[in-house]
Amino acid sequence: MTRRGVILFAALGLAWGVPYLLIKVAVGELEPAAVVLGRTAIGAIVLLPIALFRRQVLVVLKRWKPLVAYTIVEILLPWFFLSSAETRLPSSTSGLLLAAVPIVGVIVAILMGRPERLGVGGVAGMVLGTLGVAALVGLDVSGSDLVGVAELAIVVVGYAFGPAILARWMSDLPGLGVVAVSLALAAVVYAPVTALTGSFPTSVPSLPVIGSVVGLGLICSALAFLLMFALIREIGPVRMTMITYVNPAVAIGAGALVLGERVTVWTIVGFVLVLVGSFLVTRRRGAPEAATLPEPEAAVVVERAGPAGNARPDPR
Repeated sequence: MTRRGVILFAALGLAWGVPYLLIKVAVGELEPAAVVLGRTAIGAIVLLPIALFRRQVLVVLKRWKPLVAYTIVEILLPWFFLSSAETRLPSSTSGLLLAAVPIVGVIVAILMGRPERLGVGGVAGMVLGTLGVAALVGLDVSGSDLVGVAELAIVVVGYAFGPAILARWMSDLPGLGVVAVSLALAAVVYAPVTALTGSFPTSVPSLPVIGSVVGLGLICSALAFLLMFALIREIGPVRMTMITYVNPAVAIGAGALVLGERVTVWTIVGFVLVLVGSFLVTRRRGAPEAATLPEPEAAVVVERAGPAGNARPDPR
């Protein structure tokens, strides 16, 4: 990867490695629907005014069909089922199942007619990454139930389809606008769902829970999605999903620092395998991939030039 790609990959790995810890704290007192509502509402409150100021909302709403599809598969369903699954499954099982996102991403790319040429090194990287996650989180599948496994399966499929939808139907839209509108739509949906299901808290949550929800909204949602858009533009949608190999490593590191969890030899081995596997899959092969997402200002150029595809942004 380029230096910019490495920085983006590391930053997103941190931003999406922390949610495991924050969600675990939040669902200790809140229902999954309330956690998702708080997360999406905070993210939308931060980003939507900026998107409106930059006039990036209307141009996104014009592409409402893929926008709705993206919001469903990337936010509405996965965030609820991930929160729900964390009340049922051991963290090791969650990490192992979510590590399947890159593999499902390759299948999704094939189904959508955009196969990725990973090569022998890329396939080896996926295998090493999976082994690394297994070493990090262990194989403790005891206590798992079929409902929790099914919930995480929905998360895996959703996370694999989200970047593919962005790359195919919304590559010319401003990233900030898409993120802001998607979070706002999700919050609008979850507000009545939370009310109708009686998921609103009956008392003020504790400070750790409030801090966890705020962190989920600001860092793991608003900031992380902007990083994701930039990373997709840099290395492509399938290779971006390799971030799921880094996330469990970050989650274990956060657990060791915050909760005092033990770091073993297998933890170190897992970190090495994850890093090597991520490098093999995300490294460039031959000519650089075409840019999949432009800078936010590119939306103005596309809007003035006509239909998408008539004006292509300059790759960065």
